Amino acid sequence: MKKLFAIVFVAAALTACNSGTDDKATTTDSTKMTTPATDAKQAADSASNAMDTAKKMMNNAVDTMTKKMDKVADKMKDASKMVEKTKEAVKH
Repeated sequence: MKKLFAIVFVAAALTACNSGTDDKATTTDSTKMTTPATDAKQAADSASNAMDTAKKMMNNAVDTMTKKMDKVADKMKDASKMVEKTKEAVKH
C-alpha cells in the first residue's frame, strides 16, 4: 500500500510540474507568478486528491471481494448439505 501511495504521489508531482509549455522566453505577469510554496501546495493537493480516489477505488474493490466471498461461502454450505444428503442416501 505504501508503494501505491508513493507511486501516486510521484505521478501527481510529475503531472503538476509538467505544464506542457515550451521553454520560450515570455514576459512574466507578477500577478500570475507562482512560488515554490504554491507549486508544492498544488502538488500536495493533487497527491491528496489522487490518494482519496485510490482509497475509494480500494474500498470499492474490497466491498466487491467481500460480496463475492460471501457468495462462495453460501455455495460451499450448499455443497456441504448435498454431501450430507448423499451420505444419508448411501447409508439406507
